[in-house]
Amino acid sequence: MRKVKLYIAMSLNGKIARKEGSVDWLESIPNPEQTDHGYKDFYDFIDTTIQGYTTYTQVMEWGIEFPYAGKKNYVITTRKNLQPTENVEFISEDHLNFVKKLKAEKGGDIWLIGGGRTNTLFIQGGLVDEVLVFVMPVIIPDGIELFESLPGDFRLELIDSKIYSSGAVELRYAIL
Repeated sequence: MRKVKLYIAMSLNGKIARKEGSVDWLESIPNPEQTDHGYKDFYDFIDTTIQGYTTYTQVMEWGIEFPYAGKKNYVITTRKNLQPTENVEFISEDHLNFVKKLKAEKGGDIWLIGGGRTNTLFIQGGLVDEVLVFVMPVIIPDGIELFESLPGDFRLELIDSKIYSSGAVELRYAIL
């Protein structure tokens, strides 16, 4: 069975983006060795991405080429009748069952890109297998939480950690 992996950066105070969705603070972190924090290796093992609609629209507003071309990409949304694009398919109903079926298909790992509401939906639905969070050496004010409005506790097991010269700390957890 395929694994859903939440791979994401956050500030020390648990924000994955500013209130309006900007991640400009990530660019302000010194990276003297120009490390990709394991991104290429991670990206090579996934063949599918899933993200929420707000995250998708923010990425599209960056004015860059779609960053996940060559992968199968799904956008979770409540908006009906959105037409697929060259790069993404919109899933507007039965999100959890869709992902359960996706996990049962043959293929590589599935990258849960975020944001906070989608992360919560998936962890609450028992669909996240691993959390790879990169705690960045910055504290930002108001922002989007890694998980928004969790209804209860979720236990994790630390399976690996790594410290980068940039000051980022990678924490890899399995969901118990």
